[in-house]
Amino acid sequence: MITAKALRAGDVIGIIAPASPPRSEERIEKSVRYFEKLGYRVELGKYLRDGLTSATYLAAPDKNRLADLHAMFRAKRVRAIFYHRGGYGSIRLLDKIDYDLIHRNPKIIVGYSDATALFAALHKKAKLASCFFGPMPGVDLWDEIDPFTEENFWGAMTSTKPLGTLPLVASASRRNPPPINFSKNTGGMPALHEGRMIGGNLTVFCSLLGTPYQPSFKSTIPFFEEIDEKPRKVDAHLAQLRLAGLFDEAKAVLLGQFTNCSQDADAPTLSLEEIFDDYFKKLKVPVLSGLPFGHEKQKWTLPYGARLRIAWAGEQRTLSVMESVLD
Repeated sequence: MITAKALRAGDVIGIIAPASPPRSEERIEKSVRYFEKLGYRVELGKYLRDGLTSATYLAAPDKNRLADLHAMFRAKRVRAIFYHRGGYGSIRLLDKIDYDLIHRNPKIIVGYSDATALFAALHKKAKLASCFFGPMPGVDLWDEIDPFTEENFWGAMTSTKPLGTLPLVASASRRNPPPINFSKNTGGMPALHEGRMIGGNLTVFCSLLGTPYQPSFKSTIPFFEEIDEKPRKVDAHLAQLRLAGLFDEAKAVLLGQFTNCSQDADAPTLSLEEIFDDYFKKLKVPVLSGLPFGHEKQKWTLPYGARLRIAWAGEQRTLSVMESVLD
């Protein structure tokens, strides 16, 4: 695996839209000012603003979104690349990407949600270790930036050391409860569990199954989040992953924010807790829910593919990132 350089004040940050279009010019301008106030320079993708007039769910045609991605990796002056926002469209680019170009020019790349597809591909095909599942300028870094998110984010971007222990409680106002364990087979469970983090958005990850970009499941800790899906869709995706063998290989499972996924106006439904219980109660590894990553304001910044350790002592769980992906 190859690693990128950690960010330093004065570095150039690139912002592109590999998936859906920016929501407004205001979000572009305010996110640029945010980085500039912190001492960074910002370069926008050539086709980023095309999305402001897009009549579809794509920010620009595939060839233009791909051109922006390649241009940012090719530019020696750019140290980090950010998704402006997620949405949909990254998976359309995977078989067109120049992975040799990216391998020769390792850079930080940050996003979440639809970025799940690109990160899996870059990690597998370009051997890029510096992919971060973290806040995006047009969603999280343009207005009312959450302090917990901001602190975790800049700690990940600027340090060459392992992130270490991930904080489980942000503040008394945190919306997410402390982690809940859905595995019922805790008796005799080892005190330590280690694996490489793979996953991201549940729907997007499942779209990679059976493709050349599907990651290896061996000795992994999958992490999943979701937004705006009915419980039966979450159920179907978990069934697909179970049948694909992911949970047989997992060293643990992490469940983040499942935003607006608890209701189904069209039919009776199981609750998310019932669904999770059905799939995870018999696993003989930790399964933790309610963790801060996904589509809500408070979130970790997680290095995709990095080694994670879960220490298990009674009711205490400690999650620690054990290796650095920056130099």
